[in-house]
Amino acid sequence: MKCSACGNEEDKVLESRTIEDGSAIRRRRECLKCSSRFTSYERIEESPLMVKKKDGRREPFVREKILSGILRATEKRPVSVEQVHGLVSDIEKNLRKDYLSEVPTEAIGEMVISKLQDLDQVAYVRFASVYRKFESAKDFVEEVRSLN
Repeated sequence: MKCSACGNEEDKVLESRTIEDGSAIRRRRECLKCSSRFTSYERIEESPLMVKKKDGRREPFVREKILSGILRATEKRPVSVEQVHGLVSDIEKNLRKDYLSEVPTEAIGEMVISKLQDLDQVAYVRFASVYRKFESAKDFVEEVRSLN
């Protein structure tokens, strides 16, 4: 594993722990050259899952896209990075369970919205405003009213 600070390939593992219901391992490492500490993750390699876009195109499922969107929605909210990673893992697990090889992009968006609604209502409205393309303050008001 290359050090993220100096590029050295020699390190020692300080701590390992299973995460995401045992489907991944998080390792804290320390570079033997510069003593910088960094984290690595190991995951089981899954069979490829394709995403069918609204325009009919297909592209590989990229977990980081969901992670990025959720991190933006939860920015400055009382939601930990661990909660976000757990949410993304849960979404990916459900997608792989419900769809064998191809998932429609709408299913991903609706699953994210559903999970965010349970996690943090402000993050939910932020994400929904982009996903559902709100065009006015009225759209926000209607969405907030639907929460009650």
